[in-house]
Amino acid sequence: MTPPSIALQIQTLPDNPGVYQYYDKDGKILYVGKAKNLKKRVSSYFNKIHDTAKTNVLVKKIVTIKHIVVPTETDALLLENNLIKTLQPRYNVLLRDDKSYPWLCIKKEPFSRIFSTRRMVKDGSEYFGPYTSFKTVHTILDLIKELYPLRTCNYDLSANNIESGKFKVCLEYHIGNCKGPCEGYETIAEYQKQVDAIREILKGNFKESMKDFKRLMVELAQEMRFEEAQKIKEKIEILENYQSRSTIINPKITNIDVFSIVSDESAAYVNFLQISHGSIIRSHTMEIKKKLEETDEELLELAIVELRERFQLLSKEVIVPFEVDLGENIKITVPQLGDKKQILDLSIRNAKFYRIEQLKQLQIVDPDRHVNRIMAQMQKDLRLPVEPRHIECFDNSNIQGTNPVSACVVFKDGKPSKKDYRHFNIKTVEGPNDFASMEEVVYRRYKRLLDENQPLPQLIIIDGGKGQLSSALKSIDDLGLRGKITIIGIAKRLEELFYPGDSIPLYLDKKSETLKVIQQLRNEAHRFGITHHRDKRSKAALNSSMESIPGIGEKTMTTLIQHFKSVKRLKLATEKEISEVVGLSKAKKITDFYTTK
Repeated sequence: MTPPSIALQIQTLPDNPGVYQYYDKDGKILYVGKAKNLKKRVSSYFNKIHDTAKTNVLVKKIVTIKHIVVPTETDALLLENNLIKTLQPRYNVLLRDDKSYPWLCIKKEPFSRIFSTRRMVKDGSEYFGPYTSFKTVHTILDLIKELYPLRTCNYDLSANNIESGKFKVCLEYHIGNCKGPCEGYETIAEYQKQVDAIREILKGNFKESMKDFKRLMVELAQEMRFEEAQKIKEKIEILENYQSRSTIINPKITNIDVFSIVSDESAAYVNFLQISHGSIIRSHTMEIKKKLEETDEELLELAIVELRERFQLLSKEVIVPFEVDLGENIKITVPQLGDKKQILDLSIRNAKFYRIEQLKQLQIVDPDRHVNRIMAQMQKDLRLPVEPRHIECFDNSNIQGTNPVSACVVFKDGKPSKKDYRHFNIKTVEGPNDFASMEEVVYRRYKRLLDENQPLPQLIIIDGGKGQLSSALKSIDDLGLRGKITIIGIAKRLEELFYPGDSIPLYLDKKSETLKVIQQLRNEAHRFGITHHRDKRSKAALNSSMESIPGIGEKTMTTLIQHFKSVKRLKLATEKEISEVVGLSKAKKITDFYTTK
């Protein structure tokens, strides 16, 4: 399958943080990069000539752009590091070594040490991170050191060694940085309490520690020790921005494959994340065209089998959004919360983004197919006998009961047809009566269409609840159109749709495209109706303020009011000032009128 043009691929990229991957015509990886905003970053490669020849050559070779969306910029940094080390792209020079970002380790040993390391040893020790900022690592270690006196030596503090008096306290004990567990001055239970508190800090639960820091900062400031107070303040700021865990790297999740699915009427989109040694090392999304009424379960099972074969995946556990049958040798995990749920959510998010991009590309390349798909979706969602190619929506406007008007907006093929919009001034109803007004305008609109042999809509939407719908239905019945046009009402809560004779509303999915079209219709009806209402009210106010001056018409007076902003200012204006707007003879008539009055 030929990939779409680079311009089209860039046009449909999301404005989210993530990692982008460039591939050449043979599908070989060229480059991996990170971005705070994927669309802006990738666009920057193609809209200028670069300073280095290497980058210009890279850009010429790019045929396909793939990307992975992640929650934060820090996650993008970590994922970029993983992918470069795994894929070894030709044009990435940095990060191709075996160095990783630092972790904080709580060593599994009696009287646990806590230190930073780049190497993760599988000996039961706990690892937190990785951290993209070394400043954060040093700040957290300094914080731990100040709050909790822990040992820094690497002695084997077993019970036998301590009892036999093998070790002697060092300088750290004498200056108060350690309580001397090596000579038995501190019990393992007391020491463990401190380690438990530190573990909470590393998880991001440091409310108590923050209180201690803030109290210390205030005390230092009161003692005029401002430099020390400033250092404490900087540490507080770093802690407030501290990210305790990453979705991208988690040492607790090893050698697992994650699969998720998002589907619509015509296709399903399956995303796959491969996790090795706690890190995401691969992401891929595939599209499956629906041929029959396959369920998401059936499609996901097929996709998992294909993807495992294609990428030669040997993991014994898969994370999925619902139960699937993959045989007895593979463990199926459907997480409800925790770290595994977070990684599944990331996969679902990438599947959704991929679907949105494919639909955007389809809309640009083949707009007719895009419209046909939306029309078919609306017909199904709204339970209509035919596709709603022509929709009309009515909305009443009568702010504070004055100047009641109604608006009718028209959508054809899911898009506004502004030349067909109509305003209605309410003629037969006295005062603010929404129900009677709706009955009048619906009757007038379709009486006229029938008289003029104009095409009728397939769907009428009434902005209002059951009352307005019933009123509109009376007019439809009077015109003999019941059964020929579908008419529904939308309540204030947009996802509630009312049908004639049905007291229970139909609820639409808040993310559905059908709801988006209806929302756009209602917004247009509001805008169009309120604009006309304001114009009418302004004109009424203008007419009431204008006086009848012999020889001066309404148009001249309107011009003068627009120029002088009010009748009061017009009265105070000189003949010369007025003549500059409407001429000398008219200016004389106006000044004579106000002088003799």
